[in-house]
Amino acid sequence: MKRIVAVAVSGGRDSMALLHGTRRAAVAADIEVLALHVHHNLLPEADAWADMVQWTCLRWKLRCAVQRLNGKPGKGESVEAWARHGRYQALGAMARAQGASLVLLAQHRRDQAETFLLQALRGAGPAGLAAMPRQVERDGIVWARPWLDMPDAAIDAYARRHRLRFVLDPSNADPRFARSRLRTQVMPSLRQAFGDVDALLAASAARNAEAQAVIDEVAQQDLAVVSDGPSVDLAAWGALGEARRRNALRAWLGDRLPGGAPQSLLERLMQELPGRAPARWPCQGATLRRYRGRLELVASPVAPRPGGELRSTPVDVGGIAVDVLRHAQWRARGGGERFQRAPGTPPRSLKKQFQAAGLAAWQRDAPLLFSADGRLLFVPGLGIDARALAAPGEPQCALSWEHVG
Repeated sequence: MKRIVAVAVSGGRDSMALLHGTRRAAVAADIEVLALHVHHNLLPEADAWADMVQWTCLRWKLRCAVQRLNGKPGKGESVEAWARHGRYQALGAMARAQGASLVLLAQHRRDQAETFLLQALRGAGPAGLAAMPRQVERDGIVWARPWLDMPDAAIDAYARRHRLRFVLDPSNADPRFARSRLRTQVMPSLRQAFGDVDALLAASAARNAEAQAVIDEVAQQDLAVVSDGPSVDLAAWGALGEARRRNALRAWLGDRLPGGAPQSLLERLMQELPGRAPARWPCQGATLRRYRGRLELVASPVAPRPGGELRSTPVDVGGIAVDVLRHAQWRARGGGERFQRAPGTPPRSLKKQFQAAGLAAWQRDAPLLFSADGRLLFVPGLGIDARALAAPGEPQCALSWEHVG
């Protein structure tokens, strides 16, 4: 059986060039190339773009999968964030359905430079300034950016040489979007003043990625000494240097709070935690508690449906047993929960699963659904835990979560 390599194809110049180049390279390697196209359902041109991608794949004798996004951005959610989340969800679903474990993305050096600057303008630290990873594994799929060091001019020359047909997305010049403003109003001036600015910013992103890897490693080493998982030994924590205290606390909270630890909370804890008396700090629907020299996160009682609606649909497969749902309970996220996205994939922390799914911070604050015996059943925004799926033929329901308000 041939190995399948999927290429995410928007229909734009970069992704069409990547699809063409992958197709040429795959012939000698005996690899099947699969095109994945996401119809975002946002612009009137989207139908024509999907048709163009499918027509090109037919002409090049490639398989093509297309998925249309439904719904629209929630209140307060940016169109960019909504589209990015939906796109990666759809790409992952199509890749799994078609048997592909590797998805190629067409971002290149210019995109990396823009991402670095956008993160810097948001006040990001090394994790954000690392910009886009060259390769990352999420839920059994490897996402790779083989052109991350490729200059824009080289891709343009390739597309011209092979006379590739592609579409032009008008949203790339829409000043409502931060990346578009940066691309059209800021980057041209920077390139005029500093000709190699794209390469320099991309190189800085790479160095930040290395720095963040070291920071994460140090945090895990320190947490192994000061934490037993559910709580932190404040005496051992206090023996660390200030920077390592902050780093360890950020990592510990990041695994337990939706969206990670707000900087304001982190600064407050750094000032107030060294005390000895019992104390409490409310945070994101839960409570941090200092008691007898330890810090722990205590879940607060929650209503069954804050900010959203749970919908159930009878199904033959892919649901949760009706008997289990009758006694299910909503609980706030307490820290340490692990979620399995699909059968055969490893369970991972909710933080990593939320990051992999691209959920915005405000989408992560819903409660979790547990069985009566404490098994995680359903996470709003992620879906059903694969370990909770009912056996075929058993009365069962599929669940979906819809944000409201």
